[in-house]
Amino acid sequence: MQDTMWSRTVRGKVGRRSLLRGAGLAGAGLAGAALLGCGSDDDTPTATSTATAGGTQGPATGATATPGGGEVKRGGLYRHSITNDPPTIDPYRNASANTKTVSAHSYSRLYRINPQPGVQPYDAEIIPDVAESAESEDGQHWVVKLKQGVKFHNVAPVRGRELNAADVAFSFQRLTAEGSPNGAAVSYITGVEALDDYTLEFTLDGPSPSFLETLSDANLLFIQPVEADGDFDPALQAIGSGPWVLDEYLVSQSLKYSRHPEYHDADVPYLDNVETFIIPEYANRMAQFQAGSLQSMTVTSDDVPLLRRDEPDVQWVPIPGGTLNFVGFSGEDRDPTAPWRDERFRRAVSMAIDRAGQMEFGFNLQAITDAGLHYPVMWNNCPVPASFGPQWWVDPQSEEQGESAAYFEFNPEEASALLQAMGLGNDPINFHYAGNNHYGPGFDRLAQVVFAWLGDVGVRLENAPQDYNSTYITQTFRGDFNGMMLGVETPFPEINGYFNRMFGDDISNHGRVHDSIMDDLIAKQRHEMDEPTRREFVAEMQRRNGDQMFYVPVQPSGGAVWEAFQPEVRGVRRTRGYGAAAENVPYYWLDV
Repeated sequence: MQDTMWSRTVRGKVGRRSLLRGAGLAGAGLAGAALLGCGSDDDTPTATSTATAGGTQGPATGATATPGGGEVKRGGLYRHSITNDPPTIDPYRNASANTKTVSAHSYSRLYRINPQPGVQPYDAEIIPDVAESAESEDGQHWVVKLKQGVKFHNVAPVRGRELNAADVAFSFQRLTAEGSPNGAAVSYITGVEALDDYTLEFTLDGPSPSFLETLSDANLLFIQPVEADGDFDPALQAIGSGPWVLDEYLVSQSLKYSRHPEYHDADVPYLDNVETFIIPEYANRMAQFQAGSLQSMTVTSDDVPLLRRDEPDVQWVPIPGGTLNFVGFSGEDRDPTAPWRDERFRRAVSMAIDRAGQMEFGFNLQAITDAGLHYPVMWNNCPVPASFGPQWWVDPQSEEQGESAAYFEFNPEEASALLQAMGLGNDPINFHYAGNNHYGPGFDRLAQVVFAWLGDVGVRLENAPQDYNSTYITQTFRGDFNGMMLGVETPFPEINGYFNRMFGDDISNHGRVHDSIMDDLIAKQRHEMDEPTRREFVAEMQRRNGDQMFYVPVQPSGGAVWEAFQPEVRGVRRTRGYGAAAENVPYYWLDV
């Protein structure tokens, strides 16, 4: 492997405590969805890594090691669940977590994450998927070679033909088409040209330190065959070259997959089949798991000690939140005279939130510790969540945060004083969020906790829960709302995703925030090839948001939720983002 700065080749007032405790899984519905076992990222075979302020450590204290030894047993059916139907199974038509989670089964990417046992997911390397190599002499012009012999699923009208460069170029056109939910994330890629059947040239607007991470992002370039342009509808059929063939989708029931027999990595998947059940109710999922009908499940913090006591053979893996929970505000084009045009209002919202209380009671930390499990919890920053660790994340309680650390402190008296000083009126403000337990049973309760906190300091809110598929993800998530929102940001595998989504030209810029200082910092870090210099730009971005609170980060995804696996599941590992179906599940096997 050659790896230089300019050339890289890669081969191969309800009771507050009760509400807080109930909100312990807030955000886990999305995290869990990414895991493909009910949910979020993934997990590890021999041990589970923990990210702390000091970086990657060994296994989380008390976490059950997932057995990785022994000879792999092939075959079998792996059963897990998601909480809702995806709005569509076409990844280029919607930004939904469920859409991308489902898409990762069927579609390959050029590069992917390579999760390994004992490796913190954000330290995992980027490796080729259907790419053979990527080379650049200047960091701006990249030649990507494809592996030969990669086969699409043997489904009409594609019928198992070989994947080629035209398919990649076509998929990039779909990613960047007008209205694409994620096209802005690749706006720095100014051209893609198929040089021959197995070679593409990507042209960027300048040197990029994160181009391969972009290609590996399971939000972005899923490779579809050119036949998706009229010969079949990818909203009805998922025909790709990924490890799993979608055999049947029964709306509100399940998605059924079989092993791709000509998958380009002939060694995997180990399993023959995967079935994803759609089970909105947490109690139902728990009952199915305890009956052995599901082989993994994201468990609320209240239930972790109980299930650990009652089912001592269950394997436990902590899943630190890769998502970023936040309170956001509608843009100036929607509410030009809203009180949050004044930074004092936004700072007051932040100081009204008891982050330490959220962490202690929301994650049931003491009871879980008493049960022999432990995972360090950290406060989210914005636009970099705590899951990224010290390489990019600034601890908002540290000296590095600077003076803006004061706005992360729980200080309702100062929050009230700020609101009074600005003469906050008594007009009600709509408070939007995805309801109906879409993000898990704790998220709706978290919304009520935040609602109560803000009411305590004098903000009059109107509760406005929304249906996820019809309203939240299609409107509010895209900044098309009036008022305030409790949002969940996508768990991007690389930090640029957060910058584009929250401050850039992305159509899903939730608050339609455009700040000249932030724009300048984003532009500088995007082309900075020296990592320490780039890190300082990223740290300054976190200090800037901390001072202005364009988005107010909250805590659920700053701590760990817990994924339970049945004793027979082996090969469990954790990735980051939405690629678990291709990066984790092919390596699962059942010791039965």
